[in-house]
Amino acid sequence: MDDTESKTSYSHILKYTGIFGGVQGLNIVIGLVRNKFVALLLGPTGMGLTSLFNSTLTFMSQATSLGISFSAVKHISGIIDSGDEAAIAHYIKVVRAWSLVTAVLGTVLCALLGPLLSDYTFSWGDHTLHFILLAPVVGMLAITGGETAILKGARKLRSLAVIQVCLTFAALFISVPVYFFFGLSGIIPVIALIALAEMVLTLRKSFRYYPPSLSGWHRVISEGAPMVKLGGAFVLTGIIGSGAEMVIRSFLNVNAGLDIVGLYNAGFVLTVTYAGMVFTAMETDYFPRLSSVNGEVAATNLMANRQIEVSLLIVSPMLTFLILSLPVLLPLLYSNNFAPVVAMAQVAALSMYFKAMSLPVAYITLARGDSTAYFLLEASYYAMLVALVMVGYNNWGLLGTGIALTASYLLELCMVFAYAHLRYHYVVSPQVCRYALLQLPLGALAYAVTFVSCNWAYITLGTLVVLASSGVSIFILHRKTSLWNKLKQKYLHLNG
Repeated sequence: MDDTESKTSYSHILKYTGIFGGVQGLNIVIGLVRNKFVALLLGPTGMGLTSLFNSTLTFMSQATSLGISFSAVKHISGIIDSGDEAAIAHYIKVVRAWSLVTAVLGTVLCALLGPLLSDYTFSWGDHTLHFILLAPVVGMLAITGGETAILKGARKLRSLAVIQVCLTFAALFISVPVYFFFGLSGIIPVIALIALAEMVLTLRKSFRYYPPSLSGWHRVISEGAPMVKLGGAFVLTGIIGSGAEMVIRSFLNVNAGLDIVGLYNAGFVLTVTYAGMVFTAMETDYFPRLSSVNGEVAATNLMANRQIEVSLLIVSPMLTFLILSLPVLLPLLYSNNFAPVVAMAQVAALSMYFKAMSLPVAYITLARGDSTAYFLLEASYYAMLVALVMVGYNNWGLLGTGIALTASYLLELCMVFAYAHLRYHYVVSPQVCRYALLQLPLGALAYAVTFVSCNWAYITLGTLVVLASSGVSIFILHRKTSLWNKLKQKYLHLNG
């Protein structure tokens, strides 16, 4: 591959990572504003209660969705490439029919299992009615998942970005007034209204491109069997993943109380959830490209390694800044009541270095269609996560949960790399090793600075670490892409 083609490849990855990273960045900013108000209005107890409801709903959604939100993307993408408009419209009807089936299934099951969910999730009170009232949310999530899969498969990336931005503002304008007037009593309505807003926004965009048709729905159900079969492993993995989160939060609730659940959730959201949003481009852009070359070892290795390089270079400066600024950011963005979770969030942020490296390789298993292997790898990770969090909290409190998160991601990285090497002949490139050896020590150094008690030394050393990490990333990305030249051309055009 010549230098021009290489730069084009890196620029493509950087472009789509940047587009969705920018959208997610805006979402994070608005989300943090929302969390600030919610934290002030509800406190750690309310945040913990919201977290328990949301994790349970995610579990029910994953358990009943049949993996349509994932498997439909691959099928629709293949048909879109053929250009057969009739086939596209027909298969979209198949996806919508199955989405409706899973919506009804999820709603009914959530309502019927309300007493069981209440007993398992909470150690106090009867929350059966709450889960019955939230049952329609599972149905709305199923409809939204199907329509989102249609937009992803059709590569309507701009529309997906617009939906995400609009939903973030909608969540802000829904939650703050309701919590202000109703407090904890507004948690159930807010969850339902946000799910409704997301469904309406997604349907509006999807129906604009592909208007709904009610004819012949009963005949297309059987045609979705291959899609459902492909999504089977994804469903099981999702069940285990959301089930693990339920177990962790229920464990903390029973052994420590809702306040600790709320603190854990705040630290988890600020580090794992928000930092993880940078990797959104992998699902929307990287995975379809990887699937197209999944039979070619050299091409797969090249694509996976380049995705790791760009992801690591982009996320590393953000992580050093996050680790060092959390003592100020967390109380500022939530409230002073959340200060005890700072130490947990700082060590948990280190886990994102390992995720940036493991996720592109983990997608190789999905691209190859090895659903059993993907399921076993993910199941092993979640089993380790639950066990480590329990051990960590029992021994070191909230700090132990942060250590557990980082340790579990490191172990997952080792498992994923080992399996990909043995099964698919994946080999880590020298560039990945080089960039990891540059950025990981800087991340560790940023964490070490958090133990400095002198304010001026903390600020000085922290600034130097962030500048060093940023400088390394900018220098390498500038050398490997044509981004700088494009920016100069745009600047000259605007001022010419």
